Amino acid sequence: MKDQNMNNDEFQEARKKYIEKLNNSKSNGLKYTSVSGEDVKPLYTPDDVDDSQFVDEINFPGEYPYTRGIHTNGYRGKIWTMRQFAGFGSPEDTNQRFKYLLDAGQTGLSVAFDLPTLMGRDADDEFCEGEVGICGVAISSLEDMEILFDKIPLDKVSTSMTINSPAAMVFAFYLAVAKKQGIPFDKLRGTLQNDILKEYIAQKEYIYPPKPSMRIITDMIEYCTKEVPQWNTISVSGYHIREAGSTAAQELAYTLADGFAYIEDAIERGLDVDDFAPRISFFFNSHLDFFEEIAKLRAARRIYAKRMKEVYKAKNPRTWWCRYHTQTAGCTLTAQQPENNIVRTALQALAGVLGGTQSLHTNSMDETLALPSEKAVKIALRTQQIIAYESGVINTVDPLGGSYYVESLTNKMEEEVNKIFDEIDALGGVIAGIESGYFQKEIARSAYRYQLELERKEKFIVGINEFVEKNEKIDIPILEIHPEVEVKQRARLAKLKATRDQAKVEESLNELDHAVLNDENIMPVLIKAAENYVTLGEMVNELKKHFGEYEEVVAF
Repeated sequence: MKDQNMNNDEFQEARKKYIEKLNNSKSNGLKYTSVSGEDVKPLYTPDDVDDSQFVDEINFPGEYPYTRGIHTNGYRGKIWTMRQFAGFGSPEDTNQRFKYLLDAGQTGLSVAFDLPTLMGRDADDEFCEGEVGICGVAISSLEDMEILFDKIPLDKVSTSMTINSPAAMVFAFYLAVAKKQGIPFDKLRGTLQNDILKEYIAQKEYIYPPKPSMRIITDMIEYCTKEVPQWNTISVSGYHIREAGSTAAQELAYTLADGFAYIEDAIERGLDVDDFAPRISFFFNSHLDFFEEIAKLRAARRIYAKRMKEVYKAKNPRTWWCRYHTQTAGCTLTAQQPENNIVRTALQALAGVLGGTQSLHTNSMDETLALPSEKAVKIALRTQQIIAYESGVINTVDPLGGSYYVESLTNKMEEEVNKIFDEIDALGGVIAGIESGYFQKEIARSAYRYQLELERKEKFIVGINEFVEKNEKIDIPILEIHPEVEVKQRARLAKLKATRDQAKVEESLNELDHAVLNDENIMPVLIKAAENYVTLGEMVNELKKHFGEYEEVVAF
């Protein structure tokens, strides 16, 4: 003990001398804060980490509270799933891209839908003119979904679908395709984003008000728990919250709060938390600040594990696991000098890996200009493969664990998130916060702060406010969506409506009405409706009769 005290005295004396030298050192005048605006000290030491809390707060990989990862041997056991967001034009176009990506070594499919589909509208809707197939694949019916997954066996791939408001209907199409392929539902693996709360907070692609939307999601959780047990029913998304301008702590706090709201709704339905919660996953943004993002992902596991065990009394350790997909930050990509986006994406992807993600999407260099070209997508996928197989970062679990800086940032992130939880609770919960405009105001405030830092040149974006090239010429291939896609989709839909059994369509819509009015689970009815070739828009509009449409309260 005496030697320990002497060593500590020596440490404090050395620290004092260093601080004196530091205070007398010249500064280059840059602003040293994180992207989120948090002050960063010039040096982190043992004083910034409490080693006595190792087992309770950090522990070993695969051990509660999972700060260092949910798996004992990290990526030595299984390398993260490499996904590339794909979807454009017609179902035929995207089907070809899927096959190209699978041939290139991708290990999971991730579907991007066009704006009409995201808003629950068919390709022939008058409000959709000029948007069909532009920002993703157009899906209006089971026929489109059959083409999308033609010759892709659904029991052999893991499929992620980024769809929220009409997620139940699109998932019904997917399940109907599986039935046609003769694949039992218990063999299906994948994830629905299905996160409506973040739509009200950030992305704004909502249809129904919050409460009926929550009812639909809980129906899906209940149905999948029994019938599609390997499917992740919700991917609670912080990605879009961060893209809207939040800080890292806000992204984490708002995302986890949304997840807890879904869990509480399902528990209130009467579901056992250990039965359904292991199939809820998360989706985080990996932004520009390398170490802040690593700390955020480590803190996410710890905060979630504590809440699941201590508040919801989950008994299964798998229920304590915060499993998540990570995507590099689209909002950091620039149209200027687009090749620089390859470097940005590589650093952000590396942060996601060092943070312990289970699944990763790397953005393509051309995404600010158009949907990704095949060449850009391949570079993005190769970025992940180089990190996995050439960099050496998978050789050991949580290689930055124990770093004074990273452990201090992780602790600070947890403290900030818990403070935000208190604010949300004081408002009455997530839905009350949405209705009062709380989330929108806080995100807007954070985005404005960062924009001011850029305008004052306190922060730099290469090629935007520093290292700018005049008269720059963009010399990369650009993917263009031909207007013929919309014409083709409308013609296919017209033919479908003319040849399907209209009596079965009417029967399905009546059954949907009955299920809503009698508080029955709507998923079996939606699957039957899909099989009868009821369109996405028809299902969505039938529910609008009961649920209405949401109008946001604008708050400044």
